[in-house]
Amino acid sequence: MSIVENKKAFYDYFIEQRFEAGIALEGWEVKAIRAGRAQLKEAYVIVGNSELFLIGCHISPLPAASTHVQPDPTRTRKLLLHAEEISRLIGSVERAGYTLVPLNLHYSKGRIKLEIGLAKGKKQHDKRDTEKDREWQREQQRLIRAK
Repeated sequence: MSIVENKKAFYDYFIEQRFEAGIALEGWEVKAIRAGRAQLKEAYVIVGNSELFLIGCHISPLPAASTHVQPDPTRTRKLLLHAEEISRLIGSVERAGYTLVPLNLHYSKGRIKLEIGLAKGKKQHDKRDTEKDREWQREQQRLIRAK
């Protein structure tokens, strides 16, 4: 069950592989995500110290957040993956010129997970081709419905 999707990622990148990662969250963040107050539009994933971090994900705190905790909506959050998955991703990012892009936040067995994609950037003409294909698919659907 998806909470929030990053539709811009599919427009800007070719997604080669997908991985499901856990996120190290604080209590107020979990409550805010369950209330639908998360945004992935400007988020990206970086590699540091052989770990993966989510940067730029905006989680708006609820108005009833605790008084003794100072919520930081855009703090850096650590991603949780198996060591061999992390090493494989790091190798792809450093060698082959790939990028790690957050695709969506979703629930899995009661926990909040982040789906990240190993992606290659699209050129402008690739984006135009994607847009043409999308419009052609819409036109086909309209023609089929009209019959």
